[in-house]
Amino acid sequence: MTALRRDRRAGHHGLHHFMGHYYRFSVEENAVLVGWQIQVGTPKSSQRRSVPYPEGLDPLLAAACAGKPSDGLLFGNGNTHMKKENGERSWFATAVRRAQRIDPSIPRLTPHDLRHTAASLAISSGANVKAVQRMLGHASAAMTLDTYVDLFDDDLDSVASKLNEAMVAASLRHQGPT
Repeated sequence: MTALRRDRRAGHHGLHHFMGHYYRFSVEENAVLVGWQIQVGTPKSSQRRSVPYPEGLDPLLAAACAGKPSDGLLFGNGNTHMKKENGERSWFATAVRRAQRIDPSIPRLTPHDLRHTAASLAISSGANVKAVQRMLGHASAAMTLDTYVDLFDDDLDSVASKLNEAMVAASLRHQGPT
């Protein structure tokens, strides 16, 4: 499980506000359960990275950061890494059940499902593949494309539509005023 830390440089509730538009949190370490001990090391890609989130989530993340050290962990108490519990008793499964009580249409989810959803939404919204690669911490854009290639199948119709729009626009430019 990736440990998400609030950015140390931040002033706004510990979450860093970049260029006036988007917010980010930083991934600085990876905490995995080995036996009964949590081992902390570098992220899987061996590089720290920033992960963007939409500004609309800021109030929720600010509430999650309240009372925690400015360089604390985003989840849990801010000081200790949360142990990855398996099954229905995990903190994540408990949070999903709580959300499902509020909205029964929410499906059963895993943390990896959320990662896949984030990648799907970014790709579907037209995000640059290099930016998605950096967000996910992949070693290369090719790895991102190979992992999420199934997401692009739904975009084939829009490719044809956009090509048609470009062709019509070019045709109108070459016709000149009528």
